[in-house]
Amino acid sequence: MVAVVYKINQFNGEQLILKICDRSNDYLREVHFLKHFSGILPVPKIIQVVEPTEGVHGAILMEYLPGKLLKAEDLTYPLAYEIGRCLAIIHLSRLSGYGDPIQNDLTTNPSSYFTMKFEEGLEECGTHLPIYLIKKCLAYYKENIDLLAAVDGPCIVHRDFRPGNIIVHENKLQGIIDWAGARASFAEEDLCSLEHGEWSKNPHFIKPILAGYTSIRPLPDYIRLVPFFRLNRAIAIIGFTVKRKTWDNRDSRIYQYNRQFLENLLTIL
Repeated sequence: MVAVVYKINQFNGEQLILKICDRSNDYLREVHFLKHFSGILPVPKIIQVVEPTEGVHGAILMEYLPGKLLKAEDLTYPLAYEIGRCLAIIHLSRLSGYGDPIQNDLTTNPSSYFTMKFEEGLEECGTHLPIYLIKKCLAYYKENIDLLAAVDGPCIVHRDFRPGNIIVHENKLQGIIDWAGARASFAEEDLCSLEHGEWSKNPHFIKPILAGYTSIRPLPDYIRLVPFFRLNRAIAIIGFTVKRKTWDNRDSRIYQYNRQFLENLLTIL
């Protein structure tokens, strides 16, 4: 959604992946986190890069990982367990503050970081969602922001940890991709995504994912934060599709899922 990706077929039969990022910070984060986790997690190896300059998008040439994108219905218990282990390893990387480590704008206050991202998403939705829904989102935010006082962070989080960013081959984990959105945040942000969207299509596999996670590090008490984080994620996704003008065409399905969740949640409050 934020980059153009090509599969390169070379004359010698070798295949590579070329990712072109139209936003320089997406390129910088992708390169940074691929390098950071090289040899630690199954991530593609960088072959060559073209740094972004004025009028030129950043590009990353990387190895091709054999396999296919994971579908929630194709999960097995051993695969789910390994995915949980990898998520915990991501969260083992502790940082000095919350925010974007590439821009070096970290803050020690998790509420400040969360508020910035929440307001960013709400602003993108501002002229699209009805006023009553915006007001309910703000009221829910104000009632629950104090929940962040005891979050597990700051640490690296993927922020888009879902089946569509996991490559598998013959029921084996081959790679975790798309690091452009990674940040310094709290572990609960990734964990709450297990309850929202693609993972929730096959919820009985959440248990082995969490078992794999706890084999590496203690599991944060994320359940209490799930509605709050799902609200934030829904707003972010709706805002992104509105900003990209894809909400009623290419991304209409994901837009409708998150719009419906938002309205259902706020109706019962």
